[in-house]
Amino acid sequence: VQLQASGGGLVQAGGSLRLSCIASGRTFSSYSMAWFRQAPGKEREFVAGIRWSGVNTYYADSVKGRFTISRDNANTVYLQMNSLKPEDTAVYYCAVERGASYFGPDMTRYEYWGQGTLVTVSS
Repeated sequence: VQLQASGGGLVQAGGSLRLSCIASGRTFSSYSMAWFRQAPGKEREFVAGIRWSGVNTYYADSVKGRFTISRDNANTVYLQMNSLKPEDTAVYYCAVERGASYFGPDMTRYEYWGQGTLVTVSS
């Protein structure tokens, strides 16, 4: 199983980016997915999660109202990031949970992780 995240880059504060994550190696139609991020010198933190059905989502307070998580098929998840702030600068990781329909912030509930894509927001 591989998760390939892409879409990161350098953007000015107030700008937008769209991250994509494509999973390969098996079908994840019944698995929830999520995005996490890790800023320099900080621990990895939850950003957003989406249930396998694509209907339910959950966001960290720090991104609520600015970021939107979505998925368009069993193996692709997106993170639309608007109104970006310098504090959003981090490596963003996508993850697939262990099959219990979990899409919250507990990292131990996720089995597969992507390699990360760097987002840098300049002030």
